[in-house]
Amino acid sequence: MAQYNYKARNIKGQIFAGIVDAVSEEEAVNLLKDKNLEIVFLEYIAETPDKKNSHNGLAFLKRKVKKKELVILVRQLAVMISANLTLVQALRIIVQQVDNPTLKQIMTDVATEVEGGVKFSSALAKYEKIFSAFFASMIKSGETSGKLDEVLEYLADQEERDYDLVSKIKGAMIYPIFIISGLFVVGVAMMIFVIPQLTGMLQGSGAALPLSTKILIFISGTLRNYWWALLVIIVGLVLTLKLALCNPAGRKIFDLFKLKAPIFGKLFQMIYLVRLTQSLSTLIKGGVTLPDSLRIVSEIVGNVAYQEIIDKTVKEVEDGNSVALIFSQSPLVPKLISQMLSVGEKTGQLDTILDKINSFYSREIENMVANMTHLLEPLIMVVIGIAVGAMVAAIIMPMYQLANQF
Repeated sequence: MAQYNYKARNIKGQIFAGIVDAVSEEEAVNLLKDKNLEIVFLEYIAETPDKKNSHNGLAFLKRKVKKKELVILVRQLAVMISANLTLVQALRIIVQQVDNPTLKQIMTDVATEVEGGVKFSSALAKYEKIFSAFFASMIKSGETSGKLDEVLEYLADQEERDYDLVSKIKGAMIYPIFIISGLFVVGVAMMIFVIPQLTGMLQGSGAALPLSTKILIFISGTLRNYWWALLVIIVGLVLTLKLALCNPAGRKIFDLFKLKAPIFGKLFQMIYLVRLTQSLSTLIKGGVTLPDSLRIVSEIVGNVAYQEIIDKTVKEVEDGNSVALIFSQSPLVPKLISQMLSVGEKTGQLDTILDKINSFYSREIENMVANMTHLLEPLIMVVIGIAVGAMVAAIIMPMYQLANQF
């Protein structure tokens, strides 16, 4: 945030002088124009303290802002603005109702800045980890068009749909993850504490042991004696993966792998396509131009492969070509989407078409997640049966052979 010295003329021709706080000179000009002032002189003075960095850092470590909390905030704000409360009044009420200390502090600062003349979108843009570029751009479009209440409704609906989708996917995966985690813990415990007791007698007998038993004894001994080495290897792999994801080339390889992965690849594709069409539709409805909407969606889509497709589409659209051109050439985008986009562009109903695409793929995701859950349950039981059977066979077989010797 910076301070600017200004002189300006009002509609009566009177000259005013003062200081305005803004994030840029362009923002300062817009703030003064919004007050129906004609700028005569504008000069940069100095930077003002950044409130985002001036808070006690420990407050921001206490709690993160959950998606659900943001959904509730946007919906409440949309309702209050629709009820003809001023933006500052609505923000002050929000501050009183928020329980999360991090979000409360942020909204307090946003309310103070808006009350001081800063645009709502500019105040939110400072907290990009909480309010995405998509969020700030939608608010800015609402301020520009004078339809902030409608834009907030769009945003509230968007955030709720996004939250519902993520919640459904997480909910469907809880059971398989719980079973697999439990199986892993029980398996490790047996290898460390139970198997050595059972195989100790077999080793002491001096009898020839089958390969399956030797493998079981080797795994058990490794887990008992070298657990620390395995832990170091696991931590090392996790850190290596994180470092690789920080590298653009590594991130691209990982993102492509997710889209091509067996079973889950198709699900990831549909999730990204829903995010793309849903966000693009909301931005267009909010009055954001198509090129700017595509740029924002590129930043929030969450996958490098789709980001590259969208970036190429931006160039084509700016050159006067169809928005569906690059989409139709990519194997990562179903033909249905490129064809529907072409129809929407020709009929002038691109936002409506995007909504229909989004609804279709949202249902597809729900069906796929439900089917995967139903298929994973018997698959897990089969895996458990094979694992237990192999373990029992590795112990019972040599005992049976040993008993036959007497």
